[in-house]
Amino acid sequence: MKQLGSQTWQFTTRPVIVGASSVVGPEEGEGPLASYFDFIYDSLEMGEKTWEKAERALFEKAAKLALINAEIQEQQLEFFVGGDLMNQIISSSFAARKLGVPYLGVFGACSTSMESLAIASMIVDSGGANYALAGTSSHNCTVEKQFRYPTEYGSQKPPTAQYTITGSGCAIVGKDDGQSGRIHVTTATIGKVMDLGLTDPFNMGAAMAPAAADTLTAHFRDTGLSPGYYDLIVTGDLASVGLPIAKKLLAEEGIPMEQTVFSDCGLMIYDLEKQKYVIAGGSGCGCSATVTYGHILKRMKRGELKRVLVVATGALLSPLSYQQGESIPCVAHAVSLESGGEEA
Repeated sequence: MKQLGSQTWQFTTRPVIVGASSVVGPEEGEGPLASYFDFIYDSLEMGEKTWEKAERALFEKAAKLALINAEIQEQQLEFFVGGDLMNQIISSSFAARKLGVPYLGVFGACSTSMESLAIASMIVDSGGANYALAGTSSHNCTVEKQFRYPTEYGSQKPPTAQYTITGSGCAIVGKDDGQSGRIHVTTATIGKVMDLGLTDPFNMGAAMAPAAADTLTAHFRDTGLSPGYYDLIVTGDLASVGLPIAKKLLAEEGIPMEQTVFSDCGLMIYDLEKQKYVIAGGSGCGCSATVTYGHILKRMKRGELKRVLVVATGALLSPLSYQQGESIPCVAHAVSLESGGEEA
């Protein structure tokens, strides 16, 4: 591994995603990306007695399917790097109990998808493992209950509110085996914590936008690349409120985002016109995970996309910090994916 600038890792052995999966709930299965998901549950309960157990089942399903898609056995898996939004990241930890492999629990809120992928790739790139699984999850009913109001409460939400997606995404990173069609993990830019001073948990997009812009600025500075190098750049879950703010901040920094397609996973996973209950768009750990490991990877394998930069964003608040009136610190981590070919 090589350090570029002050915030970016370049993975010199170019590890590959040997298998991935995306598992979602019923609302996501009604959205425009439904055909890209590996499995869609028809119920939020998922056959479990509690929402928390449902999220755990979601995560375990995604991990199992990732192993199947990677065509490796569970005993070949050497590390599991994962996290989620629940207190003490219980969804990931309990899923790790089921997997029974060495486990690194991480928390980056909704940025966890790319945080875990960056760490798993670093482990493989350094020679620390042949196979490492990166994954995360979120469930609408667990997250809404913990950070806002229980779904059953039926509270009215403001126009800035986002809808926590029910989904889990997992990827298994391995050494480059020379097979054609592999997706390489090439760089990771680790973000700094940014705080706009917002205290409203119903306005996550605005809170996270500065972190996304700062990490993108750092990525282009460290790598010497321009946005046009990528066919697609996506943020994690800024949705309809945060993405325009990020675009404005990047324009002020002189970053020419018009060179590429610049979108957001929280806008891609739902149809905002038909699924009006999502309000400003999607959010949650599973948002960027399911879009990346479902929609984006499948498009890359089809040759529709060659280079993609995923910038997962996370709001690092807790129920306690919110109750104490603290502002919301945020972070964003970027990982670049490239299909085949030689290093630029």
